[in-house]
Amino acid sequence: MRAGVAVLALATLAPLAAGCGQEGKGGPNAVPPAGGQQPFQSTSARALDSHTPELRAAHAARAAVAKRWGLKQVPLTAPPAPEKKPGITTRKGFEVDGHRRLGLPPVFTTVPTEEKVVFLTIDDGAEKDPAFLRMMDELKIPYTAFLSDYVIKDDYGYFGEMQDRGVGLNNHTLSHPYLPGLSYAGQKREICGMQDVIEERYGERPVLFRPPFGNYNKDTLRAAKACGIEYALLWNEEVFVDRWEYREWDRKLRPGDIVLSHFRGRGAWEGTMPDMIRRFLDKVTAEGYAVGRLEDYL
Repeated sequence: MRAGVAVLALATLAPLAAGCGQEGKGGPNAVPPAGGQQPFQSTSARALDSHTPELRAAHAARAAVAKRWGLKQVPLTAPPAPEKKPGITTRKGFEVDGHRRLGLPPVFTTVPTEEKVVFLTIDDGAEKDPAFLRMMDELKIPYTAFLSDYVIKDDYGYFGEMQDRGVGLNNHTLSHPYLPGLSYAGQKREICGMQDVIEERYGERPVLFRPPFGNYNKDTLRAAKACGIEYALLWNEEVFVDRWEYREWDRKLRPGDIVLSHFRGRGAWEGTMPDMIRRFLDKVTAEGYAVGRLEDYL
């Protein structure tokens, strides 16, 4: 495991250094067995014996929350936010003509970092599942939302609750169109219009933008810049309730990867948003990755 990623971290105590156990192996992050029949005998649990009662209690609380939400292991805690933010540039092959000369927002799929951390981003806002809010709050898993007005306007309050829990609310256009099919003026209406909605409803004007379907052209980025956007994010993996999809040929997670999902429920998936989060967390934790807060790196 790389420095800064630990099973548990408290503000006043150093993180524990431990590896990642596999399901059924009694590894450091394994969730205690159901029913309380046997003590939690992982390496990290034994190591806690030499630490303060507060540290042991905090670890037990995290394990209990992970078990309650059906996770195979306790999620890893992300390293502290970097003091020096990494330089974000457009991924090779994703440039538009005059990208750098015009100072257009960078288009990227991965944040430059050597830490074993990935970033969860969730798009549109169609599903408004209270259990998802509780799950993410109890597990303390950061994520970033990209919203479209046509699906959030029936319940702006749901996303207000999300913002109150520390989630960044960002721009995914008013109506989720195929942007390259619109004129510059049409694209600007979509992007600036969503900036106005988020500012009016939530008090902040976003600097992050994701083009619908991941499609954009030069006019998209020109319009985004004119509307106050500083970054145009795509993704390197997408997680669904039943599977993962990958941009890279080797189908592997990489440090700094941006992972996409959507606000969806049983009407669109064979499962719920908590089901999707379980699939997401079980994989990244098993592979030794923590989930970071994207905004801390930008």
